[in-house]
Amino acid sequence: MSFHVSKDHKWPVLTKQETSALENMRDVHPMPSVGVGRGVVSDQLYEGYAEVDQVPPNLYRDLHVKRGLRNSDGSGVLVGLTTISNVHGYEKIDGRVVPDEGRLVLRGYDMEALVRGSQEDGRFGYEEVAYLLLSGELPNREQLADFNERLDIRRLLPEGFLHVFPRTSASHSIMNILQRATLLMYSFDEDPDNTTAQHEIDVAITLLSRLPRIAAIAQAAITATQNEKRLVVPPVREGYSIAETVLDVLRGKRDFTHDEAMLLDVMLMLHAEHGGGNNSTFTCRVLSSSGTDAYSAYSAAIGSLKGPKHGGANYKVGEMFADIEHNVYDWANDDEVASYLARILRKEAFDGSGLIYGMGHAVYTMSDPRAQIVKKYARKLAEERDISDELDLIERVERLAPEVMRDVRGITKPVCANIDMYTGFVYSMLDVPHSMYTPIFAIARMAGWAAHRMEELYAAGRIIRPAYNSCIVKRDYPSIDDRG
Repeated sequence: MSFHVSKDHKWPVLTKQETSALENMRDVHPMPSVGVGRGVVSDQLYEGYAEVDQVPPNLYRDLHVKRGLRNSDGSGVLVGLTTISNVHGYEKIDGRVVPDEGRLVLRGYDMEALVRGSQEDGRFGYEEVAYLLLSGELPNREQLADFNERLDIRRLLPEGFLHVFPRTSASHSIMNILQRATLLMYSFDEDPDNTTAQHEIDVAITLLSRLPRIAAIAQAAITATQNEKRLVVPPVREGYSIAETVLDVLRGKRDFTHDEAMLLDVMLMLHAEHGGGNNSTFTCRVLSSSGTDAYSAYSAAIGSLKGPKHGGANYKVGEMFADIEHNVYDWANDDEVASYLARILRKEAFDGSGLIYGMGHAVYTMSDPRAQIVKKYARKLAEERDISDELDLIERVERLAPEVMRDVRGITKPVCANIDMYTGFVYSMLDVPHSMYTPIFAIARMAGWAAHRMEELYAAGRIIRPAYNSCIVKRDYPSIDDRG
């Protein structure tokens, strides 16, 4: 079955014979710890790492080792130069980190100006930002139209892709599906190991075009399974923006408003790029520095973003606010909200982690400009839906959390809310399922990954190979009969 732009918008329906997306495939063979069991003889295998992998914390200091590529003051170790973006959250004065208001600059343009420009014109801006990141310059109308045409002609998935893709991609995680779908694209590329600039741009355009549709189809398959219905896939809509494409597949035959698509577009712009040092972008650069193919580098970046310490954190914020809303009677009462936040910090409430999710950032100290932008645009839709009280609660937590963290944990350094504080609220307003929060992040960040991959390939030109200081103790080899 092939999918073409439909003038009458008829929706193809995939049966179980055409795709196994609705089937839950399992490995019937148990894991070794279950199939063989966990006897005493296996303790060293499963628990030995605890004895040999522990390194005294003072050694990191004494040997000047930068754990997590971080300096002792929390700032990042400089490992490269970039012309793509600047993530500013502090100044370094006389060797000290001095907190500062957050700024995000892409190719010299302030992020707030990029978002405001497209929003005031009532047009979608993510494609413009993607073009800026890939080419280095903002597009004029003719260049933007040309770029959108190139995106349009690549939205269709390869012939037969849906017959193969879901069959090999039944998974608990749409991020995992995106990884495998990205690697599968390698098989449909006639010259997949080509790393010339022309081919790299073509691959980037392909993934920018197709990942939104793949992720949304995967979510639609999950929803169809839960509702015991067949998977219905909307046709490719010619001229749709990436934001519209995502909502079109997710919503099914329900309409979405222009304002809703514009708000999702804001989220895509804010997630498009965030410096070379964030974990997924650095992962992409590490793999790219080896000269490997684009599909391998991007799938690795997706795997990094999936982690709960990185892009996967956004769903935890949503869960936390659901818990706060359930347990705090008066959302407008500062004392009551602060009291519950203190319980969370003392590990007495929510998930027992002792974390207020959405607070704090590796670079930003006084403010995250992305959070400031998104809540401005989220306010309009929240008021239209009469749920401003939920947004008020988020802003109250943002305001109270630093004070509570100081009182409970003794944290005196500036701590600001990051964009994750507002992501879940925005997506819930747009009826985006929790399982799509991080995939949308990945869809947006594809533009930034592509820009950094090309900079690594053509500017840096040297394989990334940091050093590790060995602290093992030399031992004599015993015969097998003399081992304990």
